[in-house]
Amino acid sequence: MHHIEPYYSWLKYYDSSDDELSPFHGKDYNYELYTDTIYGYYIDPAWDAIGSETLYIKILYAHYDEGFAIIELIGEWNDALHNDIMHLKRNILEHMMLQGIDKFILLGENILNFHGSDDSYYEEWFDDVEDGWIVGLNFRDFVTEEMQQFNIDSYINFGGQFDTMDWRTFKPKTLYAKVATQMQRRLGF
Repeated sequence: MHHIEPYYSWLKYYDSSDDELSPFHGKDYNYELYTDTIYGYYIDPAWDAIGSETLYIKILYAHYDEGFAIIELIGEWNDALHNDIMHLKRNILEHMMLQGIDKFILLGENILNFHGSDDSYYEEWFDDVEDGWIVGLNFRDFVTEEMQQFNIDSYINFGGQFDTMDWRTFKPKTLYAKVATQMQRRLGF
């Protein structure tokens, strides 16, 4: 797991530790010291803790004027044991929503498992974004199937192009434009 790094190519466009509105503003990273683990496996020090034992994130890009954020995730999303959605929502997403973010792109290819509970935090998040949306890109099939069993797909948009989008080939604003176009089609705008 320590070989899986957050996507670095967009650092020239955005760095959450330099962003005064980011929940990670001012964070100092020691890339020589591996301290965080998921089930005993060290993870790259560039990942950011959200208060969960099993789920870490990296805010790859945030654009407050357009109201969107792109967040990469790693680990096991475990709502059953650790209530990871509560940690994500309370510690990160609510802070971002207060700054005007209402469209979220979640990059899920490094989510290795999902254990659901109820959907109340997802419903709350969905209600909080009002005119915005939540999209999950490139989550593994078995993860989205498990999420569907807990009705999470009512709040996070998966499927179609969102399952196979080669997001690394785009700049952040271009990725957002592609996802926004797909969401307009899905929502019938």
